[in-house]
Amino acid sequence: MLILTRKSGERIAIGDDIVLKILEIHGKQVKIGIEAPKHMAVHRGEVFERIQEANLKAASPDPSVFGKLPEALKKRTHIADKDT
Repeated sequence: MLILTRKSGERIAIGDDIVLKILEIHGKQVKIGIEAPKHMAVHRGEVFERIQEANLKAASPDPSVFGKLPEALKKRTHIADKDT
């Protein structure tokens, strides 16, 4: 981890496309401006974690669906047989 000390108005460059600017410092709070390409998502840490959790949940199969799968496939097969 790179640790830097910056003053208000100073910048940090990340690669060619990302710039962090220290906008204000008030006590223990720091206001940071982020310049990044539009195609790059920028989120607060807690929002990013919620997005990751939602993605994992969406990608995880629901076990109750697998119990219904054989019956659903049978119905689909019967429909396909009628069409031919």
